[in-house]
Amino acid sequence: MNYYLSVIKNYALFMGRARRSEYWYFVLFNTIITAILVIIGLAIHFPSLNTIYSLAVLIPSIAVGVRRMHDVNKSGWFILIPIYNLILACTDGTAGDNNYGPDPKGREGFGAADYEKPFDIDPAN
Repeated sequence: MNYYLSVIKNYALFMGRARRSEYWYFVLFNTIITAILVIIGLAIHFPSLNTIYSLAVLIPSIAVGVRRMHDVNKSGWFILIPIYNLILACTDGTAGDNNYGPDPKGREGFGAADYEKPFDIDPAN
């Protein structure tokens, strides 16, 4: 829920980078809230309740999508390419700093993605 709230707090921030977890948790909570609002809207005979919510989170949704594209070192315009933007949203971000800012995971430079390797593995074997 913290990721969802951080996206809402930075609702118009199109600069910087967004981790995969920030993006996908926002998508998850957004979907859950929309489903709940659809059910409530149908129960109280106000079916456009979820439409009001969707309009309210439109700009934060675009902003987090742009920041997610920035994390993989792509322009925010790539969110307009249907299948490719989904692939990029699932891809791990660029290790270290890129053109759009520092790494939100705090990894450093080229080869930083190797930080997850166990120490007891000998690379020579």
